[in-house]
Amino acid sequence: MTPPDRPRAHRSALWALMTGNFVIGTGVMAVPGTLNDISQSLSVSIPQAGQLITAGALVMGLGAPLLATVVAGWDRRRLLSLTLLWYALLLGLCALAPGYGTLLPLRALAVIAPAVFTPQAAACVGLLVPDAHRGRAITFVFLGWSVASVAGMPLSAWIGGMLGWRWAFGLVAVLAAGVALWVWRAMPDRVRPAALSRQAWADTLGSAPLTLALGVTLLSSFGQFTLFSYFAPYLQQFHRTDPVTLSLYFFWFGFFGLLGNLALTRQVDRLGAPTAVLITLCLMALSLALWPLGRSGPLAQALVMVPWALGCFATNSAQQARLVHLFPALAPASVALNTSAIYAGQGLGAALGGALIAQGHMANLQWYGLAWMLMAIGMSLLATRAQKRSVGSR
Repeated sequence: MTPPDRPRAHRSALWALMTGNFVIGTGVMAVPGTLNDISQSLSVSIPQAGQLITAGALVMGLGAPLLATVVAGWDRRRLLSLTLLWYALLLGLCALAPGYGTLLPLRALAVIAPAVFTPQAAACVGLLVPDAHRGRAITFVFLGWSVASVAGMPLSAWIGGMLGWRWAFGLVAVLAAGVALWVWRAMPDRVRPAALSRQAWADTLGSAPLTLALGVTLLSSFGQFTLFSYFAPYLQQFHRTDPVTLSLYFFWFGFFGLLGNLALTRQVDRLGAPTAVLITLCLMALSLALWPLGRSGPLAQALVMVPWALGCFATNSAQQARLVHLFPALAPASVALNTSAIYAGQGLGAALGGALIAQGHMANLQWYGLAWMLMAIGMSLLATRAQKRSVGSR
């Protein structure tokens, strides 16, 4: 299919997809933001409440590549709209769940939507914009996750602390229904990226630059979510945060996350995606190395968060652009696998963090996260070398 030829319609579609990612991101991050209230209201431990993150991440991680094959031939206007409606329905049911035993499977079903929406939105961008603007368009669409961190996550944390986590889930459900209508109205018809054949999957998994780049995503996500999943209980333990202060911490983190992604969106095509990825990984590693200094007081904690926030969402955007630039024809497969790696890392990080907390090691979470982040930096350098060899051999 040739890209539709109405630039104004393209811009509207990109805005709708970005807002869809905002809703998706807000729903995913609602659990870390309301973890304290979920634990208290459902009478479960923090590590057990953290299993909501692990289970959801595993569903998203496995679902992204599997569902990418299932929905390959679907019109993206219908697919993305229906995905948001599914999200709205299941999050609404989560808000009504009578107990933890009901909430866990409902949450797992709800996050099928992120497994579909984010990779499929990114994969269809190439059909909406010229090749020269592809990197900027992809990072713009992914900007929705940064906006979720600056607005959605603090809001869900505040609502969870003041009114209860059910209200936070319910709000995301209402937003998802509204954005589903916007996507339906803004997306052009007949946008269908190339179907994923067995050969496409084989080419993706057989490419050293692609598989190494996917490993970077897995390791960096693992490193982040070992601690990030438990921000709420960590800040409560070491700084005795109330709901308002907790939401302010999340707003602070999200503000710099948005700033980092905006800067990346403007510079990624000039820097090159591999260099942008390396910069963002180093920023996050710096924060994790300095993290214990934050225990000296609230201001120190806020300052230590800044480098991590600047790199947190920007690295995911840069990775998306990196994969699409490597092999545009394989974008539906590589972006789906990248999304899988993000969520798999989240699940592994949340599981490791929960196990460490259960053993009384809340204060040491950052060192485990740093170890994985340093491995991600090393793998990113290897991926860049492999990419240069691949280009040189063509």
